[in-house]
Amino acid sequence: MILLLLALQAPAAPPPIADNSFLIEEAYNQESRVVQHINTLMRFNDAWAYSFTQEWPVTGQRHQLGYTVPVTTGLGDVALNYRHQLAATERVAFAPRVSVILPTGNEDEGLGTGRTGYQLNLPLSIAAGPSLVTHWNLGATFTPGIDETGYNAGASAIWRAHGLVNVMVELVWTGTDGGEDLLLLNPGVRWAHNLGNLQIVPGVAVPIDLGPGTSTGVFFYLSFEHPF
Repeated sequence: MILLLLALQAPAAPPPIADNSFLIEEAYNQESRVVQHINTLMRFNDAWAYSFTQEWPVTGQRHQLGYTVPVTTGLGDVALNYRHQLAATERVAFAPRVSVILPTGNEDEGLGTGRTGYQLNLPLSIAAGPSLVTHWNLGATFTPGIDETGYNAGASAIWRAHGLVNVMVELVWTGTDGGEDLLLLNPGVRWAHNLGNLQIVPGVAVPIDLGPGTSTGVFFYLSFEHPF
């Protein structure tokens, strides 16, 4: 009886980190009245790229709005995002995303296309076990007035190594009709700090270009999640 009482009084274990992937998009929408602020910074081929994303639930977890602001040597094309949670079970989640990409970047400086574009991504998340989750992506980007269509695909495996520490590896491919493609392997680690209602998740990874003339970079991640 004493052991049972102690077990009932023990604090519940914090929930595992679920929505903090790096280059692969997971399929878990934001919970009701919880907002997430995501910062990424990557150095690759002697160039820095930063992005800021906010994700907001709309009347619950089924609908999610957000935006992404990319910055390299200047402001890039800002994306306005909508995701619909089509499936969300204990094992499988599916949340298609559609984005409108605004021509906010300077085309003459190579920071944008100068046209409004549209993107579709299909993120699927599958729990392979109590400590292993896989994420799968397939998508395309279309910009009227530009002949080439962009494509993306990828997968990742997230292992809950200990408590709120995850070891992860991602494989990402991007390409176009013109034959320009990039294949990245991105091993990394992320961990969480729960401060009351605020969850802070830092992370770091090492992106590796698997194409000819293999090169490596560094990727930093930092997100903040809290109720509103």
